[in-house]
Amino acid sequence: EVQLVESGGGFVQSGDSLRLSCAASGFSLDDYVIGWFRRAPGKEREGVSCISSSTNDTYYAASPKGRFTISSDNAKNTVYLQMIRLKPEDTATYYCAAGSHCTVVLGSIYHDMRHWGKGTLVTVSS
Repeated sequence: EVQLVESGGGFVQSGDSLRLSCAASGFSLDDYVIGWFRRAPGKEREGVSCISSSTNDTYYAASPKGRFTISSDNAKNTVYLQMIRLKPEDTATYYCAAGSHCTVVLGSIYHDMRHWGKGTLVTVSS
């Protein structure tokens, strides 16, 4: 069974850093593209970043680009999202997901994610 479990969220101050983890089980990271998504209160879910561990390709949406870094550790079957210089507008529930395809067009993530984690909450206070 494919499972994704996010962790690492929390309450931080503006300008702080956090690293989110997405622990995958039931499959190898080489078999899927993994993405990070977020849903802010009252807003639609948006793609943040994706990674293909098999090709080392990474993709970033326009809004967090330059502040967020996605990476993977195949030995741990875990994907990370390092977030720096956090802003109050980064406050959201962050989800990781697995699928076959992810790309960026005009600053937005396009994907076909099929498996989703339950999310981890990030709150950034000003």
